[in-house]
Amino acid sequence: MHVKRLSLTDFRNYRSADVELEAGVTVFVGPNGQGKTNLVESLGYLATLGSHRTASDQAMIRAGTDSAVIRALLRHAERELLVEVQLNRGAANKAQVNRSAVRTRELPRYFSSVLFAPEDLALVRGEPSTRRRFIDELLVQRSPRLAGVQADYARVVTQRNSLLKSARAQGLRAGQLTTLDIWDERLVELGVELIDQRTALVGELATPLREAYQAVAGVDQHPRITPRLSILGAVGDDDETDAVAAAARNVSPETTGGIGTSDRFRAALAELRRRELERGLTLVGPHRDELLFELNELPAKGYASHGESWSFALALKLASAELLRRQSATGDPVLVLDDVFAELDAGRRRALAASIAGFEQVLITAAVLEDVPEGLGARLVRIKAGEVVEQ
Repeated sequence: MHVKRLSLTDFRNYRSADVELEAGVTVFVGPNGQGKTNLVESLGYLATLGSHRTASDQAMIRAGTDSAVIRALLRHAERELLVEVQLNRGAANKAQVNRSAVRTRELPRYFSSVLFAPEDLALVRGEPSTRRRFIDELLVQRSPRLAGVQADYARVVTQRNSLLKSARAQGLRAGQLTTLDIWDERLVELGVELIDQRTALVGELATPLREAYQAVAGVDQHPRITPRLSILGAVGDDDETDAVAAAARNVSPETTGGIGTSDRFRAALAELRRRELERGLTLVGPHRDELLFELNELPAKGYASHGESWSFALALKLASAELLRRQSATGDPVLVLDDVFAELDAGRRRALAASIAGFEQVLITAAVLEDVPEGLGARLVRIKAGEVVEQ
């Protein structure tokens, strides 16, 4: 699959933009702050329903306007598909495919892309929420229905937290709050699916991650991802960890899949009920899980050098693209590299260029063309002050 045309209306600093694209490599070039990243950010939104730069859709709507439109004409084999989304300030977002309305969360079903940007160094060095977001976005690209599961789970956590806070304010004890049992069951039902799906995906990433890391870094440092589940006491505030671990030890199944996950989740909730009432927070579940990244059996966070951290982050995105490529009925995902080459040394630039050469469409942004390795056969699009000035 590749993007044949990208059109924007009132998106970021673009009043209007229309860019014709082709298969192969395209470089958006121009000084910093002109709008190169905004172009590729719009495509990332179509694929993941989010931005790699902000958690708010409102920030992507041009100042002084009430809505923004992203429209992309996609081509796969001999078939063309028009996909568009309207971001609204005062109402729900709207989406269309071939001019017919669809639910916004269905968009990842039609378009797939993998974006790598300097911000992705936070995958290795940042907070657990960054790693959770990475794995959840990849889950949705592989199985778009999980966007609904993730949204439902987040709503249950919000409702459950409200109930816990209300109970704390009223001075209720654990045995006096039978309504919480209903929310517990819904939390477990949705949470188990997310835990099991994440765990399975991490397993599938193992081989492509190792191959991608060796390709980028030139050495095999045994990169590994390990899920750390809050229902097993692996993460959490110091005063919670022992209690969750004790709850987990009371459950016997050997695996974390199926019934084992449900039993462990329920045991952890029962053990932590008093502490949750004291805090007014849901203390276990997918929203508090972590992914441990390792190199040579040491945590990448805190031990990996700057270059090793870059290599791990790059390898994660390349492995994601490889998984999507293998499993998608619409061909390769569109690979987007946002101002990445400027952050890499010469060796990693060459290695990355070689790794992406086989993808159907690669979009690159660069402040200066010299940052992009020679030999990519790139087509140039020049950007200035929110306008496409030359194609």
